[in-house]
Amino acid sequence: MRREIREKNRQVGELLTEFIKETVGFYDHIEREPVCRPAAKDRLAAIQEQTIPAKGRPVEEVFREMQRDIYSSTILGQHPRSFSCVPSTMSLVSWMGDVMTGAYNPHASCTVNAPAADLVEKKLIRWMCGQAGYPEESGGLFVSGGSIANLTALTAARDAKLTWEERGKAVVYVSGQTHSSVAKGLHIIGFGREQIRVLPVDREFCMDLSALRSSVRKDMTDGNIPFAVVASAGTTNTGNVDPLAEISAICRKYDMWMHVDGAFGASALLSSEQRKKLDGIELSDSLSWDAHKWMMQTYGCSAVLVRNQSDLVRSFAAHPEYLKDAETSEEGVEFWDLGPELTRPARGLKLWLTLQTEGTEKMGRMIDHGCRMAELAGKLIQEEPEWEIISGPSLGVVNFRYIADGTLSEEELDSANRHISAEITESGFAQIFTTELGGKKVLRMCTINPETTEEDIRRTIEKLTKAEAVSCLGTARNQSRTA
Repeated sequence: MRREIREKNRQVGELLTEFIKETVGFYDHIEREPVCRPAAKDRLAAIQEQTIPAKGRPVEEVFREMQRDIYSSTILGQHPRSFSCVPSTMSLVSWMGDVMTGAYNPHASCTVNAPAADLVEKKLIRWMCGQAGYPEESGGLFVSGGSIANLTALTAARDAKLTWEERGKAVVYVSGQTHSSVAKGLHIIGFGREQIRVLPVDREFCMDLSALRSSVRKDMTDGNIPFAVVASAGTTNTGNVDPLAEISAICRKYDMWMHVDGAFGASALLSSEQRKKLDGIELSDSLSWDAHKWMMQTYGCSAVLVRNQSDLVRSFAAHPEYLKDAETSEEGVEFWDLGPELTRPARGLKLWLTLQTEGTEKMGRMIDHGCRMAELAGKLIQEEPEWEIISGPSLGVVNFRYIADGTLSEEELDSANRHISAEITESGFAQIFTTELGGKKVLRMCTINPETTEEDIRRTIEKLTKAEAVSCLGTARNQSRTA
């Protein structure tokens, strides 16, 4: 068996050497690749027919098959013209960290198993807490993504603010722009839909403070228990930031927990130009922050931070007898005491590698660049008479739509903008999806990739304004006028 494993290891080494060289070459000219690479139907059919074999197959055969049938048909969220959702900004430095961490596979739940990795993650958490303006007693841990970060923080909020008997009367406040993961997390930890107050937003698509105040007062009058507000620092739809300082003041007045979903926007703390938009974040009780959104990381690198680490310990610490030998001291707090995972990978090592390589100043400049690209896109749209800005630019996000000459119905405009989105996405040149703001179907661009150029933005806007849906509607209007 050992000889067989050694031979397979040799083959894996040769294949990986080849793969790394090819991958670096691919990223050197990624801008030439189509953003969307649809899977061939025959390839999907072949995978559908595959079974898990009783006997293994040659490693090179399976390797080639996966390259051809699986990895070749993924959407390139890291492409400089991927503007949908919140695209990936991953760098090869982070990927290198993935490769190294995966190779050594450290069990990163406690100091004993991986003392150096444990120290690195603790230093990173301390640094991120410092960036957020949290005090010394703050803490947190790395988790897989913003959804789990929100869930972890809300669990701590529940246990800090409510007794078991109070949970049934508790209510939490979100806005119409709050990420869907918050409602999902609240459901998982035991709250029903009727306990979630979805508040309206103002003209900037930020949480309406007067609605928050009146809703809290009404709930208290009705015998409910207001226990938490979830604010957004960079919403997925618009990139806008809720009025954090004002929300904190309301939370303090009514003894509520303030959680900030900063999965996307918290990275603006690294920018000298943008961090002022996050004033008040230091007043929150907890914060989610995804490094894999705007800090050049591959997926699976998010952090949940809390003002007082003991709030996480209260919710998650458990000390079964089979882990006693791994405890560093009676008072020692391990990562397994701070979240739902026992076995967990060292998610922060690739971020450490990236920050050590790039430095925080460069990271800040990358964020500023993304914001400037959104501003350029907004400027170009404003120069088009048959288009309008709906929201932004804010934190690298701008929303806009085609409005023709004002003679079309809202239904016709919604349809036109959907077709424009589909056309440019299917072309492979750029990926732009629609969202809905104020009841209108709009096009949304998130321009946070540091490799996005002004030429990328100009050509994308040009293709949007010359899309077939625009041309066809223009022709139809002219024919109608002629008739």
